[in-house]
Parts: sequence; structure tokens; C-alpha cells
Amino acid sequence: MHGAACLELVVTMEDGGKLSPVLEGLKMPSPLITRRTRTQSTSERGMRNPDQSGTILSFCRTKGHGFIKPDKPEGNKEHIFCHVSDVEGEYIPLKDDRVTFRLCPIPPKMDRYQAIHVRIVNFSHAKHHKWNEPPSAEEKQEQLDDATFVN
Repeated sequence: MHGAACLELVVTMEDGGKLSPVLEGLKMPSPLITRRTRTQSTSERGMRNPDQSGTILSFCRTKGHGFIKPDKPEGNKEHIFCHVSDVEGEYIPLKDDRVTFRLCPIPPKMDRYQAIHVRIVNFSHAKHHKWNEPPSAEEKQEQLDDATFVN
């Protein structure tokens, strides 16, 4: 998996036992297509699509993605996935920000789309943070909530 994004598989044994060496460090390909892992031909397809506009439905800095509601949804594209690597600019998008973006097909079937070249064009009234600022208390709490598993 050299050069591809990977998710690390983490397994906890209930009895506190150790994993076999085969399972330790097991990595599987990430289903997320980032700017870095997107092929040139897929990027070119996205760049041929026209700019669209929409509103941020949600965006989680700690998870690294969010969703956009396009102004003119086509077919079943009511919510468009947006990866952190495709957000341009120095501010982190927030709910109700107005954005422009282009649609890029998601391999392998190319039947779903994600937003690329996402730019905030009109900020919501909430306080915006820059990418280089440390996470806010709310973001830290959200990250803790995501890391907690309830049986």
C-alpha cells in the first residue's frame, strides 16, 4: 500500500490478550479519496465540471470531512461529501457557510460524487477559526466523544 492512504485496524481483546503478530499493524486501504490519493484522470474529470454553489450542512475538523447541500441538487445528490484536503483557504468551514465547489466522481464506479476545490464565499455568523489555530474546546470534546465507545 505504498503511497496510498490507509486506516489502521485497532482491535482490543476483552480478556486483555495480545494480538497475533499477523494482526498487529494490519492496515487496509482507506475508502476516502483525498486530493493526495486521487488520480490525475479523476482530478481532470472534476476540473471539467462547472463551479456549483451550496451550503455547508456539517463539517468536522477532527474527523476531516463534512457535507454540502448543493443549491441545485441533481438526481440523488442531496448531500455532497467534502474531504478536508479539498477545502481551500485559511478558515475551517462551519455549518451554514456558503461555498463554491466542483463535483468529482468517486472511483471505482464513478456513480457518486464528492466536492473538490471547496471555497467559502460567504461566512455564517459563527466565529471561524483558522487551520493553524489549535482546536477549540468544542472540537476537543467532539474528538473525545468520537473516541468513546459505548457497549
